[in-house]
Amino acid sequence: MSWLPLSFGAPMVLWGLLALPVIWWLLRLTPPRPQTEVFPPLRILARVLRREETPQQSPWWLTLLRLLMAALIVAALAEPVFNPREKLPAEGAALALVIDNDWASAADWGKRVATAERLIADANSNGVPVLIAFTAEKPNAEIGPFDAAAALDRLRAAKPRPIPTDRPAVYARVASALESLPGASVAVLADGLAAQGDEAAFNTLLSKNAARVVWAVSDRLSLTGLTGADNQVDGFALTAIRAPGDPAPAQVTAGAFDDKGRRIADATLTFAPGGTTATSTMAVPFELRNDFAYIALDGERQAGAVRVLDESSKRRRVGLLSQAEADQAQPLLSPLYYIRRALQPFADLVEPSSVDLADAIPQLLDQKPAMIVMADVGTIPEQARRRLVDWVDKGGTLVRFAGSRLAAAGNDDDLLPVRLRTGERSLGGALSWTAPQPVTEFPKTGPFADLAPPTEVTVTRQVLAEPTPDIVERTWATLADGTPLVTGMKKDKGTLVLFHVTPEATWSNLPISGSFVEMLRRIVQLSRNQGAAVANAEAAATSLAPYRMIAADGTLVPPTPDARPLVPGAGPLPVTLENPPGLYGSETGVFAHNLLVGDSAFTPLARPEITVPVTTIQYAFDEQRNLKGPLVTAALVLMVLDTLAVFWMGGLLSRRPRRGGAAATAAVLLIALGALIGHADVARADDAKPEDTEAIGDISKTRIAYVLTGEPGVDSISRAGLEGLARFLIEKTALEPGAPAGVDISKDELSFYPLIYWPIDPSAPMPSEAAIARIDAYMQQGGTVLFDTRDQFANGIGADSTSPATERLRDILGNLNVPPLEPVPSDHVLTKSFYILPEFPGRFAGSPLWVEASLEASNTENRPVRTGDGVSPIMITANDFAGAWAVDENGDPLLPTVPSDPMQRIYALRAGVNIMMYMLTGNYKSDQVHVPVLLERLGQ
Repeated sequence: MSWLPLSFGAPMVLWGLLALPVIWWLLRLTPPRPQTEVFPPLRILARVLRREETPQQSPWWLTLLRLLMAALIVAALAEPVFNPREKLPAEGAALALVIDNDWASAADWGKRVATAERLIADANSNGVPVLIAFTAEKPNAEIGPFDAAAALDRLRAAKPRPIPTDRPAVYARVASALESLPGASVAVLADGLAAQGDEAAFNTLLSKNAARVVWAVSDRLSLTGLTGADNQVDGFALTAIRAPGDPAPAQVTAGAFDDKGRRIADATLTFAPGGTTATSTMAVPFELRNDFAYIALDGERQAGAVRVLDESSKRRRVGLLSQAEADQAQPLLSPLYYIRRALQPFADLVEPSSVDLADAIPQLLDQKPAMIVMADVGTIPEQARRRLVDWVDKGGTLVRFAGSRLAAAGNDDDLLPVRLRTGERSLGGALSWTAPQPVTEFPKTGPFADLAPPTEVTVTRQVLAEPTPDIVERTWATLADGTPLVTGMKKDKGTLVLFHVTPEATWSNLPISGSFVEMLRRIVQLSRNQGAAVANAEAAATSLAPYRMIAADGTLVPPTPDARPLVPGAGPLPVTLENPPGLYGSETGVFAHNLLVGDSAFTPLARPEITVPVTTIQYAFDEQRNLKGPLVTAALVLMVLDTLAVFWMGGLLSRRPRRGGAAATAAVLLIALGALIGHADVARADDAKPEDTEAIGDISKTRIAYVLTGEPGVDSISRAGLEGLARFLIEKTALEPGAPAGVDISKDELSFYPLIYWPIDPSAPMPSEAAIARIDAYMQQGGTVLFDTRDQFANGIGADSTSPATERLRDILGNLNVPPLEPVPSDHVLTKSFYILPEFPGRFAGSPLWVEASLEASNTENRPVRTGDGVSPIMITANDFAGAWAVDENGDPLLPTVPSDPMQRIYALRAGVNIMMYMLTGNYKSDQVHVPVLLERLGQ
């Protein structure tokens, strides 16, 4: 029975409301006992005439109170529900929940979980088991059947993954489990995106004992993804896609961020009406483009809207040099013509204004190129040669092409990868016995290992290398007769490369082939960061460890436990649970592994042909509220009021000799009321205060307190951290603090502690206004609170992407009287209260320690004395102090530092000592400026 927006689970009970007139009549018939008042002068008359007095009727307000109480009890027994929802078909032999938890479900994951919870609740009311399977988890994950409680635990433990779905494998496992459960209900909670193999997967799932189907869909497929971010000549070319079917135009904004999450540039991409692809160019200088770490679409909280960038996306400045005069009438014969055409799409080219090598080479080096290409350059002047050799040793990449000048110049061990024979070798001429030679397979140890050999390329002339023991290691490309075509070697931090043919199509047709462009591109990649990046050949031969991963909601996070090393290949690599999207490698060089590729498209998932009954629902939160508990609570409150009214009318609350008995009776009733409604959330005031002995124990020793957040893991680390700091204080200083104290800021006395450490945890309940007011009073009265968000490496993507811990801290500080803050200055008392410290690291490093700002920050001479008189009431950090201080029973550290540096933990403990000394002694270090005056007076 349903009367919107109210329904009743047992509507027949409402007929009990018809008994209210009978109850009214009974209450009027049996009113409460009247109050008796004794008037001493009339005692004699009372003995003469004793008659029993009965009131005529109950007061109207007491009758109304009791009728209302009866009506509330009847309504509560009818199980009322506000804003009821329709019961979902979760019946039969079992309920099979198949949920997509891939990246496309991250944006509205909360709604999907709420929908699944309603299905499990309905299955529980029908008494059927639940199978629950996720399409983006490990293939061997257990799927049940479970009871409702176990299914809810697995549902709430699941989270969206930044990978595509694997419906065929998961649906097959569910179908196999349904073979023994005929007549089951199947609920498909899909992400709305079509994937390869969907038709076969749905046929497998729905052909095995499915009696009915629940099909859950979103309102619309509103995903927007980033499929391309190519660094071109004039800027980054961006490509975004969206699902078809939206006739309205749309605009999205893309932001470019550096490796610290700072926004550098913006670009707007516009979708035409009905269009699914939008392009734009982020036009910024190439020096700034080289700082891009990732590009993300604003407002899209999913992994498809983020694209990480590696060294292959950064343009390099390449210098071109040739001794030949440019012939404008015949540009194809220019030594640099084909090199320019090959490098221009992915490099910024610079050329000297002079043809004199003594001037041209310094001009190029002054522009700090990553690579210099020399087309048939012979003897180099000594002064320019020394600068060129030094540039190579420091990380430059020098690429040289052969020619008549180089062949006649002789060997230069500092600027050539191999020693050359004098003269040239001619192949296929009228006086030669040999034919033009083709290019054979590229050596596996060179940077061209994954390129296909150009079958159309032949060589007619070349300069030969002297055979040496290391000639094979330095050969990057060979001809069919085994002679080198390209040689290269590492020289100190730089690289030397030599093409044994000319850069124009006179000795070989290599410069006019497509392989020439790819070969130069690989060499430019080797020149990144002046040779500090990992070469493609080395990366292809080894696996790269996970470095930074893209979470399902689009944030950059540390590697997950499931992530495994990635082996780069020639083509696009699949995104899996073991290789999620993100950056692989290390600080010296990374490889970008993105979710979407250039030809990706969002195809809406079409509902398959289903022969069994289908119920279509939408993802939504459950707004249903059960009113039985509040109604029972209201009825019990009215019962207490009725009892007190009866006591008052009978005189039990007004007669002084019987006041104690009435109070005792009221107390008994209140205790009984608490026992009846113990399941309800009843606010109770705790007026208990610490005893004198407890207060004396708290102030007998200096104790550091920490806030009890209610999260066991956070509280245990806080206690272990303060215990580790206390050990260090006892070992290094004269202070012997007591055991750390965990305090409940809503009721415990705070004035006993000089410092309270508060780890901010977003999953902990938000403190009440009263608790925050107590903290504010504690700070105003001289106490200090050290807030620690512990989120130095947990920032999200975007300029406004603050971590949940920082957001929670902002909410707390919004209700406090916080003074102006500043990072600890270099001359602050905190930097020298015990140890000399330039910074205050914890388990993490890099976040400043914020304290109350100086009132005279410009007066650096008086600053330590003037501002050190009072101690800062607030300190804020993100470095996780307690995590660095925490030790076990043996005194061994519990958590590693990031980065893993033993000295960082020592500096963190020293920072804790400085903070404690600052709390206990104030500005005694700053007062040392008066030492000369004091010594002078003592001398007098």
